[in-house]
Amino acid sequence: MKAVLDVYLKTSLVLRIGIALVLGLVVGLAGGPVVAEWLNPLGELLLRLLKFLVVPIVLFTLMVGINQANLSSMGRVGRKLMGFYVLTSALAISVGLVVASVFEPGIGLELSPSASVEVPENPGFVQVLLNIVPANIVAAFAEPNLLGIIFTAIVFGMALLKLRESDVHREAGARVYEVVSGLNDVTMKVMAGVLQYVPIGVFAIVASTAGEQGMATILALGDMVLVLYLALAVQLVVYGILMRLNGVRLADFIREARAPVATAFATQSSSGTLPLTLNAARRLGIPQSIYGFSLPLGATINMDGAGIRIAISAAFAANVVGVPLDIVTMLEIVLIGTLASIGTAGVPGAGIVMIATVFAQVGLPIETVALLGSIDALVGMGATAMNVTGDLACTSVIARSEQNDEAVAERSGVREKALS
Repeated sequence: MKAVLDVYLKTSLVLRIGIALVLGLVVGLAGGPVVAEWLNPLGELLLRLLKFLVVPIVLFTLMVGINQANLSSMGRVGRKLMGFYVLTSALAISVGLVVASVFEPGIGLELSPSASVEVPENPGFVQVLLNIVPANIVAAFAEPNLLGIIFTAIVFGMALLKLRESDVHREAGARVYEVVSGLNDVTMKVMAGVLQYVPIGVFAIVASTAGEQGMATILALGDMVLVLYLALAVQLVVYGILMRLNGVRLADFIREARAPVATAFATQSSSGTLPLTLNAARRLGIPQSIYGFSLPLGATINMDGAGIRIAISAAFAANVVGVPLDIVTMLEIVLIGTLASIGTAGVPGAGIVMIATVFAQVGLPIETVALLGSIDALVGMGATAMNVTGDLACTSVIARSEQNDEAVAERSGVREKALS
């Protein structure tokens, strides 16, 4: 038994997760719902462990990251992040619409008269903005409200930075920072232990999902699934081009991104995968002052995979009711979908809320979402994996951009010093 455990621990995490994905799919399809029921607790344990780590990781990583930077650089990084998020969200929805227009998923299907779907209430963009500031810090941590936790970490991190720079309170600030940094190190040590369980949990989740869905479900709406994954593949190429243009080494990125992307695929949770995404960024050599801010924020509001899902779902719904999308409607979907993907951040059932918001604005029947319910897990897996890929790609590009800016500033300073 010890020999088996040693082999397991010495095998790379990426290889273990890859094997777990394949074995989970085979076991789930072969065993069906019975196996799904048996293995479900093991998958639930992984989700609980990852969510257990999210709050301390976001809080301490972000506070430490802010204190390794300065306020001006944080503002510059924030502007770059938001610009990248908006750009890639619009590109993702555009890619989804183009691919769907070519392959036309949903042609030949009919909407059942009894079809219905429950859509969570959309709180509206203003309410989402207000929810960023928690009325009760304890409640924000208990829910958890990830945007509220990020806000708390930023506010206290900036206050700690000011404290450390103060002449009067510098010593107190140094002591507090030492405690926060120590807690961050402890959290990373706990995360290292949890990572050893990830392959087992991934196996259980994939087997449970495959067992519940079954091959019949996959085949019933196979064209929709294929079109979605084709659009996701095109978006991957878009990321590759953006990273290559900004000097990011694709081989390094792919090597480190595999583990968090595969885990996101299995768990369907961007925030739950955050511990692995942060670990990947650290291994890529990205400064904590950047990834500690960009990845928690991206896990909440950067939803490129969800944007592609919106576009494919809209084209699917239009084809089912026999009214193909025209160019004006497509432009509306790009605009509304981009705003909805950011504006519903942190809302329970955000995927359906986004789709329903877009459908209502462009006049598509929300009832068509009921047709997609049977493949929701398969669609969600791909969309979540793309969300996490987008977060890490954005962080890599921003980090490279900051390196270039710092190099330019350093050269300018040397030149000015020489001239003087």
